[in-house]
Amino acid sequence: MLRKINLLIIGLLVVLVSSCSEDFLETTPTDAIAEADAFASVNNMFLVLNGLHRVMYAQNPLPGGTSARSGQSFYIPALDAMAGTNIHSSPGNGWMTSELRWLTHTNANFTTVNNFWYMRYHIIATSNNLINLVEVNGYATADADVRNILGQAYAYRAWAYHQLVSTFAKGYLIGNPSSDAGVPLLLEAGAPYTSEPRSTVQVIYDQINADIENSISFFDGASSPDNKSHLSINAAYGLKARIDLTQGKWQDAADAAVLARSGFPLLDESDWLSGFNTVELSEVIWGGTVIDAETNYYQSYFYFISPTFNGSQNRTNPKLIDKEVYDAIPSTDFRINMALPLAPNTNSSASNGQGGSYTTDPNYDNSDDFWNAWEAIITKYGMTTGHNTHPYMAVKFLQKNPGSIDPDDVIYMRASEMYLIEAEAKAMLSDITGAQAVLQEFGSARDTDYDASVYASQDALMDHIKWQRAVELYGEGFSFHDYIRWDQGIDLTNSGADDNLYRDGFIQEKPSLNNDWIWKIPQAEIDANPNLTEADQN
Repeated sequence: MLRKINLLIIGLLVVLVSSCSEDFLETTPTDAIAEADAFASVNNMFLVLNGLHRVMYAQNPLPGGTSARSGQSFYIPALDAMAGTNIHSSPGNGWMTSELRWLTHTNANFTTVNNFWYMRYHIIATSNNLINLVEVNGYATADADVRNILGQAYAYRAWAYHQLVSTFAKGYLIGNPSSDAGVPLLLEAGAPYTSEPRSTVQVIYDQINADIENSISFFDGASSPDNKSHLSINAAYGLKARIDLTQGKWQDAADAAVLARSGFPLLDESDWLSGFNTVELSEVIWGGTVIDAETNYYQSYFYFISPTFNGSQNRTNPKLIDKEVYDAIPSTDFRINMALPLAPNTNSSASNGQGGSYTTDPNYDNSDDFWNAWEAIITKYGMTTGHNTHPYMAVKFLQKNPGSIDPDDVIYMRASEMYLIEAEAKAMLSDITGAQAVLQEFGSARDTDYDASVYASQDALMDHIKWQRAVELYGEGFSFHDYIRWDQGIDLTNSGADDNLYRDGFIQEKPSLNNDWIWKIPQAEIDANPNLTEADQN
């Protein structure tokens, strides 16, 4: 049983250790708070929830983990890198190179698997306390604030278990959920690494389904969320839509997606191209409102994803969109401006061997045009003169203060995803006209000439929906688990990725035939949990 709740649970205090190296920028907790105090009042329980909101994005060493992988700030871009949709143009400073080569999640001793596991079990343990101690302390569940706390706690627990079982177990639709090994189910407060044996995938999903239904029920009559960092009834419906889609509960997924996006209108062209750097965008349902004093700077989301962030990861390694995906964007679709296909390849260390000069870049035949194009991009987007450019570099994610290391928000859920979930669910139900109608509403908000009627079969619809997700949700962390749901392998042959950089990550067989899609359980968990042995390892 955890006897102390780390101060992370009520909010992080930041200590900035000055240094010329990025490695010496740290966020550290400064104290601890007794469990009884943390849950002694409704106000204190809200402080505990605020800690969870920050754990989602902040650099924080949790029990069993380290600060080297910082919540969703790291895992959102890492999952897309592993699926080959967020393409790296060079090794850069080494961050995520092992991930995209499929070396980390297949090794039980890597920090990548440790932190993914322990961050989510930390959220589960804290949610368990919130849920269980409401009853112990005799708080009235009719109270609007208590209902808000329970709604968020059940949603967090559902989210965390869904992340775990989707990652450390065989995909629901391609396996046998009633017998496939899932993850340990922990419903009481306590350390996950000494908890329970692995439950089946179905048992875990049964709990997830119950939790998200409880969340939605408690949000009915709850006080309103203070900001978009807080889970809401819309976010709960959005999580339900994701959970149902993963299980093939198509109608339920479609219905939940409609409810989730209610009140969150699609972005217009100006907002879509503004950089995805704030949760205040109209269609953001849930996201991390990053507090300036509590960011993780050189391990922040924008450090890994944004071409304008002034860190060595970005200056030397602009992130690319898949060439085949981008080249299919019509000229009438404003998302064509999300990448720069003719950006000069200025990095002499670019993995494709074409960087550093107009003499190696096939798009340019003289030095003036080559460097003038680079200067125009640097000027337009506010990068520094130390930033390199590369063909097909993505400019979807732009800082509010470009060329700095200032923090920006992290988006977890948008209305666009809900449109595409509904469309996919209807397509899988063979509701062709229904899927077309959803896509028409969504697509016409992006492309003035959009016509969904041309996708007249289930196969055509699914191919198009997969493409729409690759464009619209680029860099938002969905592709690795999308491929598991679709039983789709990886082949980066025509993507613009370099096979020498990606190695094993360049081609991977589909998940139903390839158990490397299932992450290794952390060796620390196997060693510490008396209910697990090496035979339980994936």
